[in-house]
Amino acid sequence: MSTMPATSKDFTGHEPDPAGWWDDDLAAYLSRLESQRGLSEHTVAAYRGDLSQFFRHAESLGIDSAAGIDRTSIRMFLAHLDGEGYARRSVARKISSIRAFLSDAVRRGVLSANPADGIARPKSRRTLPKALTQRAATSLLEAIEGDDPKSLRDRAVLETLYATGLRVSELASLTMDGTVGLDRLVVAGKGGRHRVIPLGAEARIAIERYVRAGRPLLLGERPTDALWVGARGVPMSPRTLRRMVRDRAGTFPHALRHSFATHLLERGADLTSVQQLLGHVELGTTQVYTSVTRHHMRATYERSHPRA
Repeated sequence: MSTMPATSKDFTGHEPDPAGWWDDDLAAYLSRLESQRGLSEHTVAAYRGDLSQFFRHAESLGIDSAAGIDRTSIRMFLAHLDGEGYARRSVARKISSIRAFLSDAVRRGVLSANPADGIARPKSRRTLPKALTQRAATSLLEAIEGDDPKSLRDRAVLETLYATGLRVSELASLTMDGTVGLDRLVVAGKGGRHRVIPLGAEARIAIERYVRAGRPLLLGERPTDALWVGARGVPMSPRTLRRMVRDRAGTFPHALRHSFATHLLERGADLTSVQQLLGHVELGTTQVYTSVTRHHMRATYERSHPRA
């Protein structure tokens, strides 16, 4: 029987003991998730962490098989999380992970019913995305001057983020063949779903300047098709891109994604088009931006109307 990764923590915050009765079932379940649903490595790791934490807690209650899991053990786990001060969003995700695993067990005949059915997820407080103002976004982009390779690259990265609303993982996956000289990008998003995003003139110009005068000097003799490369010619990972944006702009790539969506809506774009550009599966995920634009309209009214 294999063991869980040494880096994961148990529900007390300590390094876990060698994996127990759930190890084989969990490994098989995660394998099915990867092959059938095309989930990202990050998402699979979240499932692994949530379920391992639950199983260790269940074991502390004397449960020694998936068949022994019942509604009481799940509720006791949730009470433990509440006592430990877990955020409601984290608790909601853990409930979803448990319910999905047990549904799989029902489909395979291990359980006759899902004991997690009917257990409500805590409602999370929906916070508004932190978008830059249109003026702040423009100032941020125009503040990056210089013709040195890093400045050309960083300006192109920020222009691309603001022009397309890409996730940082999507940004990191861009290649020379799929970007240079084009007025649109074909992006593989979450779950392998592809979408087409127009590439504005400013972003296109910034990319072409970087590719012509910046990238060759950064790349050196190292062969790679990756669009974004670091000082040693190594392709930039999502982490290094995130760090670069933070250092250059004092914010994170997702703030530019939020700004992209918010500014489109403020200038009259319809919600469905913004949904497609962002790669959201559900329209409800995009609808949070309508709250942002309502806030913007209210602030504009109060600032501008003589009797507001």
